[in-house]
Amino acid sequence: MIRVMLVDDQEMIRVGLRTMLDAHQDIEVAAEAGDGLLALRLLETTPVDVVLMDIRMPGIDGVETTRRIRRAYPPGQVRIIVLTTFDHDENVFAALRAGANGFLGKGVGPAELTGAILEVAAGGGALTPAAAAALISHVASDPGFRAEPEIVRLFEALTPREREIVEAIVSGLDNTQIAEQMYVSPFTVKTHANRAMTKVGARDRAQLVTLAFRAGIRPPQ
Repeated sequence: MIRVMLVDDQEMIRVGLRTMLDAHQDIEVAAEAGDGLLALRLLETTPVDVVLMDIRMPGIDGVETTRRIRRAYPPGQVRIIVLTTFDHDENVFAALRAGANGFLGKGVGPAELTGAILEVAAGGGALTPAAAAALISHVASDPGFRAEPEIVRLFEALTPREREIVEAIVSGLDNTQIAEQMYVSPFTVKTHANRAMTKVGARDRAQLVTLAFRAGIRPPQ
């Protein structure tokens, strides 16, 4: 059973999320919090596998809450999915760098929500096309952006196929979509993606995308 904490200052949002999650036999809503500070206190006494985190909240926001959770708990113990409307690109980038494992829009449906939780709980990352687009927009709009040489060198160790798959992941495609595009199996895509993450030191796909942007990698045009 995957234990989930809902963190959102809007009760109606939490009710909607709980309704969707309660219908899944492998997911249990273990706790709810209306702000980041309460979420941090609850984590001290409530075992949680995945936190669904809102970005904008009173007190400390979702980015700072994510940062504090990541300092206190290793990624293998508590995973974090950020819920956002993607209307402020810098928030998506900041939350990824703070340690979030995935992003979903607040209008997400039951299948996508539960699928993302299962994927992230298993050690993967959930990054929708909207999140990838927000990240691309953020980096592209930064006139002072420069690729970081030490991270560029990490990506230079990738094989051409691994780099191609990284670019597809940056585009927001999942394993099945990449497999269809490249005429290979989803297992092959996952194998190459895992090798790429190992080579660049990424804990999951969300961090892989963050590092790829810092290396100057963009999705194919």
